[in-house]
Amino acid sequence: MTIDPKNKIEVFDTQELLSKAAAELMIELANESVAIRGRFSISLSGGSTPEQLFVLLSTDEYKTRMPWANTYIFWGDERYVPLDDKRNNSFVARSLLLDKIDIPAANIFAAPVNLEPATETAIAYEQSLRTFFGGQLPQFDLIMLGIGENAHTASLFPHTQVIHEEKEWVSAVYVEEVKMYRITMTAPVINNARNVLFLAAGQGKAEVLKTVLTAAYNPDEYPAQLISPTHGNLYWFLDKKAASLLS
Repeated sequence: MTIDPKNKIEVFDTQELLSKAAAELMIELANESVAIRGRFSISLSGGSTPEQLFVLLSTDEYKTRMPWANTYIFWGDERYVPLDDKRNNSFVARSLLLDKIDIPAANIFAAPVNLEPATETAIAYEQSLRTFFGGQLPQFDLIMLGIGENAHTASLFPHTQVIHEEKEWVSAVYVEEVKMYRITMTAPVINNARNVLFLAAGQGKAEVLKTVLTAAYNPDEYPAQLISPTHGNLYWFLDKKAASLLS
């Protein structure tokens, strides 16, 4: 099996060690970005794996090392459910992290899921990106991603049109598999990031990671293969179980 050397893969014995390493990378990139550009822009991911990271970052040991006043938070994708719904990615991040740190409310950019229909939410969220990044294609300092057992990442699901989207920065997509609209950043935005970090833990991710990292390029079947930063770094932080089928 051949893995593209562009993929910076790190394997950790436990998910706890994975989360600590992710926290350290985030802190390092945040302080470096603020020193160079005066701000740190990050796009968070949903799913279960980042939750341990959020809890860790809310502790005194970690939160005091982050430049929260100069940190600007977005989400790579969002479920089209109310802001106070437990399935809402920004609700989870607020509950576990953002409500427990000293970050200005104006620095948090959640998708406005109160707008109808879902396409209006996508249009409004793209406008917030255009305003923040001055009309230029967004270049986040860090985009965090997860990967599903079906190889989706963000809300780029197999065999959906959004996989091929090149003009929109944010799209609304109805995912038949989960019977729900999702709001997602598109591949051009993700691939323009300075750093992209995939987090994956558990035996359930082993097969899909082996496929995405070693199989022939087929993004319709394996959308996570779309992610290949144009100029940035691509990190994969995996626990031992998730990496068990990689040589």
